[in-house]
Amino acid sequence: MNFDRISIPAHGQRIGLDEATGRPVVPDQPVIPYILGDGIGVDVTPAMIRVIDAAVAKAYDGARRIAWVELPAGERSFQATGEWLPQVTLDAFQHFRVGIKGPLTTPIGGGIRSLNVAIRQTLDLYANVRPVYYIQGLPSPVRHPEHMDMILFREATEDVYAGIEWQAGTPEADKIIRFLRQEMGVTAIAEDDAAGTGIGIKPISQRKTRRLVRKAIAYAVAKGKASVTLVHKGNIMKFTEGAFRDWGYQEARENFSAQTVSEQEVAAQHGGQAPAGKVVINDRIADNMLQQILTRTTDYQVLALPNLNGDYLSDAAAAQVGGLGIAHGGNIGDEVAVFEAVHGTAPKYAGLDKANPSALLLSGVMMLDHMDWDDAALLIRQAIGRAITDKMVTYDLARQLEGATELSCSAFAQAVIDRL
Repeated sequence: MNFDRISIPAHGQRIGLDEATGRPVVPDQPVIPYILGDGIGVDVTPAMIRVIDAAVAKAYDGARRIAWVELPAGERSFQATGEWLPQVTLDAFQHFRVGIKGPLTTPIGGGIRSLNVAIRQTLDLYANVRPVYYIQGLPSPVRHPEHMDMILFREATEDVYAGIEWQAGTPEADKIIRFLRQEMGVTAIAEDDAAGTGIGIKPISQRKTRRLVRKAIAYAVAKGKASVTLVHKGNIMKFTEGAFRDWGYQEARENFSAQTVSEQEVAAQHGGQAPAGKVVINDRIADNMLQQILTRTTDYQVLALPNLNGDYLSDAAAAQVGGLGIAHGGNIGDEVAVFEAVHGTAPKYAGLDKANPSALLLSGVMMLDHMDWDDAALLIRQAIGRAITDKMVTYDLARQLEGATELSCSAFAQAVIDRL
């Protein structure tokens, strides 16, 4: 591949892939491409890199280090090159297999609908994985935030995020509506409303559902989790979200029969008590699940969801344990993984050294876990917890914690490094 537009350190090595397990094979000096990001990306991304470098140096006594490679993307790239998402960026993520990105601006008025979605879809990073857990000392609106410890596997390439839609009043929308009414017998769109109706198509496929659920179940089995919950709106959308549920159960039966048991089988065959060592596969209606994560939080550990359900449920879960300031995730495919914070660019704070870098830091922790650099990941996770417990925090948390010391973005990064 031609990487003339980016600078790759001579000492850096490409991460390999174990074909048998699908796991990355990580050298001691892996090349990790990153996108600085727009808005507060200029603050939080350098902070993340500083902390990860310090943790890796400490955990492995200098025997390992990351060869960071900056990639162009977003508003900064557009202003410099006229491209929002250059091909070299996608090629580099594909080639080097593991990367991380700061927040990116969504172009307005045409072009790419969302840079985040474009990266996921182009690289087929079909599992948007979002862990949600409580860090002691974080402010929370619930009485027992410590009960929250879930990981959401959100399908990232289809559903409404596929972006198949037509604007009301356009010839394309009129054509679709005529077809639905005249050829398919759809009566839900009244003739009087036809000219003022926008149309969207929501694809959910068997192949993409099953591979997402397969990843969620494999994680639950490997980590000894008690259950995997399929979250859907199948009571209304029977052939898309209802199919998501059915295909999820099918995946469990056909590929994980020795490791899983359905909730129905637990009730009918095991007296309501799950057999030891078995992962229970169950399902919940999406709107009910929003209630369940509040009222029965400890009942759920791993969720598998279509794209839209995963988006709002992950945000609702994050609200219980500190909000989007700490929400983090990874976009993971079969060969490539790109990690990211959930929050946006917050342009009014850009360059002020004010933003909370915790979400991107924790995304970096996920990245280290993915690389099996667990010792460094644990150091950072614990150090962030110590800084928060000591009330050494950025402005967003300081205003919610009595007696807190407000730190800048870079000073918080240093506080975490000091506590490694």
